[in-house]
Amino acid sequence: MSDTSTAIMASFHLVRYGDAGAMRHMALDRPLLRAAGGPVFWRLLGTGRGTSMSLGADLRRWALFAVWRGERQLDAFLRDSPVAERWRAEAVESWHVRLAPLAWRGRWGGADPFAGAVPPAHPPTGPVAVLTRASIRPSRLAAFYRSVPGVDRALRQQEGRLASVGVGEWPLARQATFSLWRDAAAVRAFAYGLPSHREVISRVRTERWYGEELFARFAPYAAEGTWDGRDPLT
Repeated sequence: MSDTSTAIMASFHLVRYGDAGAMRHMALDRPLLRAAGGPVFWRLLGTGRGTSMSLGADLRRWALFAVWRGERQLDAFLRDSPVAERWRAEAVESWHVRLAPLAWRGRWGGADPFAGAVPPAHPPTGPVAVLTRASIRPSRLAAFYRSVPGVDRALRQQEGRLASVGVGEWPLARQATFSLWRDAAAVRAFAYGLPSHREVISRVRTERWYGEELFARFAPYAAEGTWDGRDPLT
């Protein structure tokens, strides 16, 4: 991995608490993340019970996706922020990974979260992290959620998937999936190799399910902690 001490990079943090009271942190952490020295882009995210976008919520597990002005800014956050301090003090399990942007398209909240990032001329081999995020049009919610069980089942069974979790900003309408894959070939096999998934992708386009969407790929590195009892990247 190239030096990212001052280059735009991202991170994903998956934190499980002991009880559902942890949902209060969705409100309490926002001003802390807005404070000086915080990430240039961030979203606090609830998580689903499935491996992709779903209706079921896990109220004990929460996530943070953030973009930073380099390793040093992230290191300072993890060292000094009350948010990270509480993770260490209260979480029963947590997993953290650093992400080097490889490719992306789309917007999140009207913005390009990775503005200023420079993709590598020669993408590294090895594991790939994928973030897919969408704002679903209200008139398309029923069609979208009818498609979820089949996609979730295919995702669980897909060769090369290391781990995945459904996350979201708002219940139902603003949903995302964060997934880890063995390599770029495994990502392509899932995205384009399954007829059922290709059909859903086609309907997303022709029926205009999304008001806004973002697709991003990353090289994950320097993971710490466990996700459901293990580090999926080891």
